[in-house]
Amino acid sequence: MTVGADRRSVLTGLGALGLIGCARSESSAPKPAVVAAEAFDLSAVERANGGRLGFFAHDTGSGRRLVWRGDERFVYCSTFKIYLAAATLMRIQAGDERLDRQVAITRDDMTNHAPVTGPAIGGALTLEVLMKGAVEVSDNPAANLLLAALGGLEPMRQFYRGLGDTTTRVDRFEPELNFLDGDKDTILPMQAAANLERLFIDPATPLSDESRALLLRWMSDAPRGPDRIKAGVPEAWRVAHKIGTGGYGPTNDIGILYPPAGAPVIIAAFYHAAADDERNAAVIAGTTRMALSALGRA
Repeated sequence: MTVGADRRSVLTGLGALGLIGCARSESSAPKPAVVAAEAFDLSAVERANGGRLGFFAHDTGSGRRLVWRGDERFVYCSTFKIYLAAATLMRIQAGDERLDRQVAITRDDMTNHAPVTGPAIGGALTLEVLMKGAVEVSDNPAANLLLAALGGLEPMRQFYRGLGDTTTRVDRFEPELNFLDGDKDTILPMQAAANLERLFIDPATPLSDESRALLLRWMSDAPRGPDRIKAGVPEAWRVAHKIGTGGYGPTNDIGILYPPAGAPVIIAAFYHAAADDERNAAVIAGTTRMALSALGRA
């Protein structure tokens, strides 16, 4: 299975996603009152470090939300791989795919950053291994193969729409999607946080308990990006997240922060500045720390 061949045979329509058309069920679980997002002024951070910072934090216990540039567009880079894995898991739930289906890995599938798929050229990997590789270590050919298995870019667009996300753009495959080109492959920080809430916090999530647990495990086990959101949380907290890096400045991290007790906090951070890995990661860590303090969760 080559990415090129699958790009030419893109399937369209909601049917490719199985559960995406299912109505949300009602839940009697108590929910916090919805609180309007509070302006979280990060202009001093931007002045000190340069660039543009999009940030959204949601305390799912109190309902408080903090926002800075939450409705502006940022290229999402590899953070989308959480949503790609979720879309694939939904097809598996619907019986339209199998976790153990073997996918052929060829040299034509290769692009940059292939720690899982590269050693498997000439063989095959299961969809489970491809999802794990895409989420945990951000393997780019794995993401392209998962997009191909999904049916291409249109079903990925429809996945977002099924979450209630009408703004996220899906335009290109890896690695092209990392590069700025107008609004292509961009997301709003407030929408990234809303998508995480829909998938992992909302009692009416389209993910089954098994799918949700599997995806959260990969997000928690991810070794990359320890100096971003993870570096901004208290030591005892667990972070399930996905980073995204453009390689020329964009430095992103989105995830769910689980304290030892109490409700989790959702964070979506998109920092687009000059290329400086250490500085950019520190900006995300510092902003996360500031947000938790402002929410009274530090």
